[in-house]
Amino acid sequence: MSQLIKIVLSLLIVFHSGISLAQDTTVIKQPAIWNLQTCLAYAKQNNIQIISLKLGTKTTEQALLLSKAAQLPDLYGSASQSLNHGQGSSVTSSGSIGINSALIVYNGGYLKTDIKQKSLSVKSADLSVEEQENTLVIQITQAYLNILLDKESIIYSNDLVKTSKAQLIQAQQRFSAGSIARRDVVQFEAQLASDTYTLTTAENAQRQDVLSLKQLLQISHETAFEVASPDTIKSRVLIPALNEVRKFALENRPEIKNSEYGVQIARLDLDKAKSGYLPTLSLSGSTGTNYASNSSYSYTGAQFNNNFNQQIGLTLSVPIFTKRANKTNTELAKIAIDQAELSLKNTKLLLSQDIEQYYISALNAQGQFNAAEKQYEYNEEIYRIATEELRLGAANVFDFYQQRNLFVQAQQAYVQAKYNAALSASTYNFYLGIPVNL
Repeated sequence: MSQLIKIVLSLLIVFHSGISLAQDTTVIKQPAIWNLQTCLAYAKQNNIQIISLKLGTKTTEQALLLSKAAQLPDLYGSASQSLNHGQGSSVTSSGSIGINSALIVYNGGYLKTDIKQKSLSVKSADLSVEEQENTLVIQITQAYLNILLDKESIIYSNDLVKTSKAQLIQAQQRFSAGSIARRDVVQFEAQLASDTYTLTTAENAQRQDVLSLKQLLQISHETAFEVASPDTIKSRVLIPALNEVRKFALENRPEIKNSEYGVQIARLDLDKAKSGYLPTLSLSGSTGTNYASNSSYSYTGAQFNNNFNQQIGLTLSVPIFTKRANKTNTELAKIAIDQAELSLKNTKLLLSQDIEQYYISALNAQGQFNAAEKQYEYNEEIYRIATEELRLGAANVFDFYQQRNLFVQAQQAYVQAKYNAALSASTYNFYLGIPVNL
């Protein structure tokens, strides 16, 4: 039988080691192309700060279980054996065995209050995780839209470079034919160099913004990373009323609930401190026996039976003078309540200010986008006409480049306004509980 047990234990050890190895070598699979929802889901699952906060939640859960267990009686066993050397070189032995238990019957409601407090601490820890997730949502959305802005800027810059190259070739042909001066050709060459520089700047900006997003996702900079471009960007959306968003946020945002829990936890601390003034009643019991080698019964069962004893008792402890411990604990708890209430008030104030700022930003971004869109459309048409006139020789280079620069400025303003409007609206609506969705 003992050999069989050894075999079973060996198999269990091997099986457990295999599981541990499999867990240790698990690799988190990363997508080849990242859209916004993939980024958000990945961050919520793998962000170090969020994982740390979740571990903190588990810690508070264990504290709650310990608090609940404090209502139960404990149980301890004991055993002792001693050898005694007396006169005449005689050696005697004695020993005892027993069990004892104790139960707190009443302690001023401290245990029940502690359980309520620990339960709130668990909820507070969960809300801290949610707070960090919300912060990441805003940061990742902004970083993601920056990359989309860069990608679109690169597309427009590429188009400008291609156009400049074509115009330079045309100017060189016209110069060879003697229809334009060398100065005009040099101006086309300078514009091509300027457009190439703009393209390089846009490409560098994209690299930097990709790195920023990788850092938020906490993935290696060496990881292949491609951001998916959505078919459309929701830049023109309904902006809800400020009072509606503020009311919803003050009632539902995790930072508000967390601060409210902070006040409740502080008040329960005061209840716990006040329980120190009240008496404690505990119930205890024990049973056991003892034996000795020089007893008339020696080591017989009769000795255990005759020495068997049981004890049960109630202990009432009344605090009379605690060297100001209870008074100090009570006063400190009152101060903590005032601090928690101030923290709640400040959290509400900051949240209201943030929402109002996001509201103003969203309205301004919508207005800027509408204006930039019209400006872009008009300048695009003027630039198209100027390009055609230049091709036909009906416009000089100076007038053409004036229109071209206005078009490029309008184009850049339009792209910037489009993504700024999308970000502002998404952020503002996020405070209304609407998930970020481009």
